[in-house]
Amino acid sequence: MIVLKFGGTSVGDAEAIERTAAIVKGRLPRQPAVVVSALGGATNQLLAIGEQSAKGHLIGALRGVETLRDRHFQECEKLLGTSAEASEVAAEMSASFDELASLAEALSILGHATPRSFDAIAAFGEQLSSQLVASFFKLREIPAEHVDARDVFITDDDFMSAEPQTDAIAENAREIVQPLIAEGKIPVMGGFIGRTASGITTTLGRGGSDYSASLLGAALHAEAIEIWTDVDGMLTADPRVVKGSQLIEQIRFDEASELASFGAKVLHPNTIAPAVRLGIPVFIYNSRNPGGKGTRITVDAPRRAVSAIAGKSGITVLQVGAAKMLFARGFLRRVFEIFEKNGVSVDVVATSEVSISVTIDDPAALESLVVELASLGDVSVERDRAIVSVVGAAISEDSAAMGRAIGALDGIKVHMMSLSATGINLTIIVDGDQLAPAMERLHNVFFGTVK
Repeated sequence: MIVLKFGGTSVGDAEAIERTAAIVKGRLPRQPAVVVSALGGATNQLLAIGEQSAKGHLIGALRGVETLRDRHFQECEKLLGTSAEASEVAAEMSASFDELASLAEALSILGHATPRSFDAIAAFGEQLSSQLVASFFKLREIPAEHVDARDVFITDDDFMSAEPQTDAIAENAREIVQPLIAEGKIPVMGGFIGRTASGITTTLGRGGSDYSASLLGAALHAEAIEIWTDVDGMLTADPRVVKGSQLIEQIRFDEASELASFGAKVLHPNTIAPAVRLGIPVFIYNSRNPGGKGTRITVDAPRRAVSAIAGKSGITVLQVGAAKMLFARGFLRRVFEIFEKNGVSVDVVATSEVSISVTIDDPAALESLVVELASLGDVSVERDRAIVSVVGAAISEDSAAMGRAIGALDGIKVHMMSLSATGINLTIIVDGDQLAPAMERLHNVFFGTVK
């Protein structure tokens, strides 16, 4: 069996869902299970409803509910027409939107929203889309069976970024999903959502739908996981930044994760981890171009010195200078304990004899970090920096490739440089306004002239 995951743009409207149905129908012999995101943009609209409600802007929140209601009913009518399925789905959707409106009213009265509240609201998107998609599949003679994803994906109670409980998920997948597949049915469920062992709705956070697909594939030992999105696959660089970016037909798991961590938008790095552990190949395809080659992510892809260039702007560099303490026992531990205490992840680390420099991409806790780090030494902050990453499984083994990368940036000020511990990522920190020129130069060196 295989797992097919369709993102928001692949189920964004009736036309997109028509394409999705055709893709699934062409894969029926491979016994697919289907995971879908909310309709494109719906999750952001739902979270906005929660924010407005918590601020007491109930009228605006309810208008948002009605806008979403109208959109879903319009797509329902386009897809299902006057069929019996249409009446059933319309009734279910109507009840869901009534519940959403009631939740908005309750939050407005309380005057605040918790992460648990936002999860309850955000989960409506996948619940609604999966019901609509499953019903349409049936009209297209696809033997679909809607499954409430929350019955399968058990998580902890870290709301808005819940941690999946893999043993419980595997057990539920075997009990709920596997029998449906054995009967020749196509399970259809929402991604991104789950629930705690006590039954409280949760979400998996950024990249959650891809994560759900990977978890399901691992639980059922799938032959492959296919992620259908609005791009042809992973490219050698972001095409919005570098013209002439090329499709990567095969890439290694570790390279794909590294690229995702440093700016590639196709995958979130955590999402494919369950598949990686079992060696299940992950494919990325474009639902608007289903005949395309796509990208195959697997453990046995060719080892290249450079597979792609990635970039990320909005980076802040923190430097802690402590001449007398840097090599004192426990100094680095104390530095990183401060980051952990403030819930801040570090991307790049570089040390010298008298200082340690780190990069962060979320400045929310910056003030607190600076105050606490000041107890260890002199702290300086550099804002508006960017990370450029040269990613390749064999880059650490190819000194010529690293030399070409450094040479390509001649004339561009480099603030930091680091080779990752795994030896597959050369990261370079430049001024924020130099991100595009740096990426273009590097792409030109390794993949040909920018068109």
